[in-house]
Amino acid sequence: MLLLRLGAGVILAYAALLLAGWLLQDRLAFPAPRAEVPDPRALGIPDGERIALSLDDGTRLAGWYLPPRGAGPGARPRAPAPALLWFYGNGETIASIGRIVRDFQPPGAALLVVDYPGYGGSAGRATEAALYAAADAAYAALVERPEVDARRVYLYGRSLGSAVATHAAARHPAAGLILESPFTSARDMARLHYAIFPRFVLRIQLDNLATLRAVRCPVLIFHGTADRLVPLDMARRLAAAASGPVRLERIPGAGHNDTFEVGGEAYRERLAAFVLNADVRSP
Repeated sequence: MLLLRLGAGVILAYAALLLAGWLLQDRLAFPAPRAEVPDPRALGIPDGERIALSLDDGTRLAGWYLPPRGAGPGARPRAPAPALLWFYGNGETIASIGRIVRDFQPPGAALLVVDYPGYGGSAGRATEAALYAAADAAYAALVERPEVDARRVYLYGRSLGSAVATHAAARHPAAGLILESPFTSARDMARLHYAIFPRFVLRIQLDNLATLRAVRCPVLIFHGTADRLVPLDMARRLAAAASGPVRLERIPGAGHNDTFEVGGEAYRERLAAFVLNADVRSP
């Protein structure tokens, strides 16, 4: 009798765990930290501006737009410039990565980054569909800028942002796609880190592997060799799945969250060269 009770208790506890996994997975995948969007000028970006976008349902998004350096108010007109649309990781906001964005803005290129719905200074609730809607709105706003060459829009996504950037590259014309520390899919990540949950519990897809097959532009992938959260093998699988030109750049010794620091100047130069020249060779 005691064994039956223990067995029933274990079953009920597991059922409760499955229910929690079903209900709370959006919060686990999209923790949505809040933080006011800082003034880019306070971070040494004199031409930068805070912007606001609206989704079709009226949700207001907050972001940064950084024009090509030297192309701010009062600058002489110049030929339309390339642009980089930036999508960050799941625990980040513009406030937390502002200095990184500043340092990684390619010379001669514009840059746009928005806080996802529910993140940073943006309204709404963070879901997979909401993140994709934000990407579509950000892309539309970027290509409308008169100083931006709509034929040379590059998409950058780090970690969670890799799924957002890949979605945008599959839906919109893109000159190139840059993925940093990308994963293959939410299912693969759940199998790796949450094996206790059966597959049917997972509602989130974030399927980079499938979406990337619809991307035709050149792809540049950065991945740390010491990444314990997202194994390097996932980057290799994504590179193999790419339909167009692809290059996998390994960052020796980098983990999941220190690629910026470990990659250093060489990483920044490689990213800038890709945006300015779309220089990609097969790995």
